[in-house]
Amino acid sequence: MTHHEAPSFRVSSESFLDGQTLPPAQRGASTGAGAKDESPQLSWSGAPAGTQSYAVTVFDPDAPGRGGFWHWAVLDLPAGVTNLPAGAGSRQGGHLPPGAFQLKNDGGATGYLGAAPPRGHGPHRYVVTVHALDVTHSGLDPAAHPAKLESKLAPHALGRASLTGIYERH
Repeated sequence: MTHHEAPSFRVSSESFLDGQTLPPAQRGASTGAGAKDESPQLSWSGAPAGTQSYAVTVFDPDAPGRGGFWHWAVLDLPAGVTNLPAGAGSRQGGHLPPGAFQLKNDGGATGYLGAAPPRGHGPHRYVVTVHALDVTHSGLDPAAHPAKLESKLAPHALGRASLTGIYERH
């Protein structure tokens, strides 16, 4: 099954609604009052049978430069985990379940990097995706670059669930 044929399941967030503007907490600390680089709360359900683990990614396809910007990648979330609290993507990673780990984002730091598009660049989409995988371990290590995720996860994707937050800096 290819990545594009993977069936969908459900993901939601108490932090923002699909298609709505990201609140200040999920924005980059440099963007102003209340911005705190806090990863969103996420809950998911209905993953396909055979799911052995999950990966969670946040990607901005509208970022200038080399085909988008990875804001967050969490791998090897156990199959029994179906939610993450807000702030789970802190640099320390202390709110992640045992065994799960974060890759460095495209800003070069481990953990969630909040939305901070260039001023006047128009609205950016921040696509949060929960990937249901047929393996317990992704085969990646914390030093891997997030750009390797798609090729590494695609052969193991049983399904995926996405929601998108929007943010524009004027």
